Amino acid sequence: MPKTIRDIWPRITCFDNLVAAWEDARRGKRFLPSVLKFSGSVEENLLDIQGRLLHRTWRPGPWREFISNDPKPRLIQAPQFGDRVVHHALVRVIGPAFERRFINDSYACRKGLGNLSASDRLTDFLRASTSETRKSGRKIYALKADVRKYFPNIDHDILLGVLKRTVGDEGALWLIEKIVKDNGFEQRGLPIGALTSQLFANAYLDVLDHYVKDELGVRFYVRYMDDFIILHTDKRHLHDLQTLIGSVLWERLKLQFNPKTSIFPASHGIDFAGYRHWVSYRLPRKRNIKRTRRKFKEIRKLYAEGRMDVAQVRSRVASFVGYTKHCKASRTVKGVLDELVLQRGGGAE
Repeated sequence: MPKTIRDIWPRITCFDNLVAAWEDARRGKRFLPSVLKFSGSVEENLLDIQGRLLHRTWRPGPWREFISNDPKPRLIQAPQFGDRVVHHALVRVIGPAFERRFINDSYACRKGLGNLSASDRLTDFLRASTSETRKSGRKIYALKADVRKYFPNIDHDILLGVLKRTVGDEGALWLIEKIVKDNGFEQRGLPIGALTSQLFANAYLDVLDHYVKDELGVRFYVRYMDDFIILHTDKRHLHDLQTLIGSVLWERLKLQFNPKTSIFPASHGIDFAGYRHWVSYRLPRKRNIKRTRRKFKEIRKLYAEGRMDVAQVRSRVASFVGYTKHCKASRTVKGVLDELVLQRGGGAE
């Protein structure tokens, strides 16, 4: 395993790192009022942050809260822009050390990896396992599991213990503890909308990853955030794995499986990382298509009222087409787009 990193506090708090963190934090958001305000006196604000970090007087401010309905209603808590700069400054330095520890088959919230990479990996596993069992004719079964209310149930003390295995610098650990414990939660939970929460949540379940891969020796295992899939020809073996993993989840991380966790023939299709998977093809997730139809219905209304222009419509259509181009969905796409008839002033466009 990689060594614990030490003597990194000067790198986190140096002015050049804070400037780079500011640039990262404002990427794609530079015209938001809070970003414009901070950037208007950027040198002064960064020096203020640097001073408070060096003197250990930095405290996170109130979180900005809003409800996201994609894919389901949930509370998002995002840090103020100045605090986002601090989060980026920390992750810029400690992130690579965690990357060296993560297994190859963990895909969420990692640079260059995401839901499509996770989907591709599951497809590779389906094809490899099917090829190996073709002569015997044995079925491939899937254990599809996810963690119950993952972010709200992350235990702070356990998390800090996990993070200390990688970070051994006293200043960095002081900052990490401030971010983890001064977030409005008591003993459990991380805010979903923070960059550090994504890294910390991945590190937390990295404990599970190494148990599954190193101690249980599972070959066909892929995880995307709090969802994971295991493939095997023996259904009973998967039930045994579910029991063992469930016990370790609770004993080491104080987490539990969602009741939806199940074992079934892979030939039924595996819903994972945004797609439904079979050996030779994948389809879009049904609820994603339903959600798109609802969004497009709202787009028709906004366009008819003059509150959305053609460029905005094209952007949303391009996003949908970009999602579906990675799966077998030509008829579905045609059906959805045929429903998107734009009318303004009584005429169709």
